[in-house]
Amino acid sequence: MATLGLSENDKQAVAAFRRDVVDPSQTSLVLVDFWAEWCGPCKQLSPIIEKIAAEYADRGVLLVKINVDENRFIASQFRVQSIPTVYAIFQGQPVADLSQARTESQYRQMLDQILAQLPIQSEAGQRAQDIAPLLAMGEDVLAGGDAERALSIFVQITDMAPDDAGAIGGQIRALTALGRPDEAEALIASLPADLGTDPAIERGRAAIALARSATPGVDTAPLRARLEANPDDFEALFELSSAQMAVGDRDGAADALLTIIAKDRGWEDGKARDQLLKLFEVVGLEDPWVLAQRRRLSAILFA
Repeated sequence: MATLGLSENDKQAVAAFRRDVVDPSQTSLVLVDFWAEWCGPCKQLSPIIEKIAAEYADRGVLLVKINVDENRFIASQFRVQSIPTVYAIFQGQPVADLSQARTESQYRQMLDQILAQLPIQSEAGQRAQDIAPLLAMGEDVLAGGDAERALSIFVQITDMAPDDAGAIGGQIRALTALGRPDEAEALIASLPADLGTDPAIERGRAAIALARSATPGVDTAPLRARLEANPDDFEALFELSSAQMAVGDRDGAADALLTIIAKDRGWEDGKARDQLLKLFEVVGLEDPWVLAQRRRLSAILFA
């Protein structure tokens, strides 16, 4: 903003705007709330936008409130014609008009969309970068069968980032692999509602469901004998898959379930397919093994 010909008060307002809005917006998203003391809707909006700004602070969001009666020049530069007016500023430029938002959910939706598109430097973003290698390590260790060590790694991550769904989901799956599904369920029950629906937590739920349906320590010889006598004994195949899952033989479990699906995909309301999908979710939907098994499933379903 040019200051040539401005009054001293306007020059001070411009300097304050540069200090409070333009400079921080080089790395953060600054919400500028234009308001006035006499504005009833402004007073209704104030606690909502202040709460949202505090909630998003670690994601690089700042709130600056500008009284239009005290900063007429600044308001005129933004062509503010009614209040409340709220702009999102990044690198000195308005990137979104949030004036139509009135509820917390509307602000969250709009901010999530904006933040996903901008290179905002934030505490949360830096933390995510710091813990990404640890999450990968925990997943590798868990996939390698050392659930005790994996649990320790995931616990360390949650000490750094208590609300990280990936680390909490890892804890749930590690506890389940250690034969402690009750503790895993208690951990899920302790989570706030919004975190409890995260895909990483749903993956943990699938692991618990799979573990509870698996049958550890089963002598598979009688099951194999039943199948030798009757290859279409789907119940024996399903029990065999559960026993194989219990000992970590996911290839054998998938083979048994795919055999059922190939012969009778509607057996017991798709029970085999549902079990296979749970196994996919637990292993990880982007895992190469899962992708290969999905291709096998698709070949059966669309043959």
